[in-house]
Amino acid sequence: MIIELALERVQFTCGHCWHEWSTDYDVQQYRDGQGGDWEYFSRDGVAVPSPYTPAGAAPCPGCGRRWVGRILARRRIPAAPGPADTPRESIVDAPGHRPERHGAPLLGASAHSQPQQFGPPMERAGAAATG
Repeated sequence: MIIELALERVQFTCGHCWHEWSTDYDVQQYRDGQGGDWEYFSRDGVAVPSPYTPAGAAPCPGCGRRWVGRILARRRIPAAPGPADTPRESIVDAPGHRPERHGAPLLGASAHSQPQQFGPPMERAGAAATG
């Protein structure tokens, strides 16, 4: 049974070249038949390990080294059907319902604007002092 659906934006900072980037992950928390709670992460519809663990550490786009992420933002996705007063529309023609969806471009996990890039921490301190 699904307990929660969410979208999490995860920030990565390379400890080698100090490149910063972020990626969105779809997260499902669910409970199995034995009462165990699990998390399932996906990015662009593909199952991936948790970005918060070494197994799911993302490679730096600048130098290729892998770094564990930290949560930057989170948005819960309400599960249907929701409370009785939740707005909803009946779908009467399922095959023809909003056919433009099928041709729409995918919204990629990295399709949002990225943080401004600064140099290593010493350069950041200098930039703050002069800016």
